[in-house]
Amino acid sequence: MKKINKISGTVLIIAGSDPSGGAGIQADLKTVTSLGAYGMTAITALTVQNTRGVSNILDIPVSVVKEQIDACLSDINVDTIKVGMMHNSKLISAVYESLKKHYIINNNKIKIVLDPVMVAKGGHKLLQDDAINSLKNFIVKCNPIITPNIPEVEILTDIKINSLSDMENAGKQLLAMGASDVILKGGHMETSIIRDMLISSQDISYINTKKIDTKHTHGTGCTMSSALAAYLAQKIQIKIAFQKAHEYVQKAIMSAPKLGKGNGPINHCHGINLRSN
Repeated sequence: MKKINKISGTVLIIAGSDPSGGAGIQADLKTVTSLGAYGMTAITALTVQNTRGVSNILDIPVSVVKEQIDACLSDINVDTIKVGMMHNSKLISAVYESLKKHYIINNNKIKIVLDPVMVAKGGHKLLQDDAINSLKNFIVKCNPIITPNIPEVEILTDIKINSLSDMENAGKQLLAMGASDVILKGGHMETSIIRDMLISSQDISYINTKKIDTKHTHGTGCTMSSALAAYLAQKIQIKIAFQKAHEYVQKAIMSAPKLGKGNGPINHCHGINLRSN
């Protein structure tokens, strides 16, 4: 088990809140902390959700989101930015302007990891339809590392994913759009072996894993992107960070605490030595 003696790397997480703790800011913070990095947050929305789905969303005023980002970046140095749920066009533009103000855009030393959150597992839309083009423009301007799943990449590229070659082509299209690297998650493929891909301008790396038969996968996308951000904040090269983040998520799924009546959360703390009485 892991004992964290020293914090290494800082991550600013810009995302929505999940009160049930399985996804969003809560999952992000647990992930970043358990991997030994320091997490800061700018909350973009308050969702009302649990393992059975999302029932309501309250947008945080754009001015308050910007103030949260400013408060963090004007005080504490940041190594990586993780961006999750951005619900509407005004918010997306505001996040871009805030990152630009603090010289994060096109800063080779500070990576931006974008998890393009669009739809919750229960089917509730987390991105307004008229904000899809704004999200595409964010990719063009910010050159992030982007971590979509198959439904998300289909929306962003208009490519229907039916095969591994479709996944590769969609990833390459995101690179052409402006992404610096693409981590495309294959969990939605109807196959017994899941293939996740790291697609860069130089090459394509694959990780193949056997699909785990479980309903306890709430927050896996948030967790994967946050784990990647934590490892990048510790100056780990992206191909190794991809492998380590993938392994972290797999172990979190396999050790899920089996909570809730729907799609249960995974175990973000599987690597921490939790003391029992």
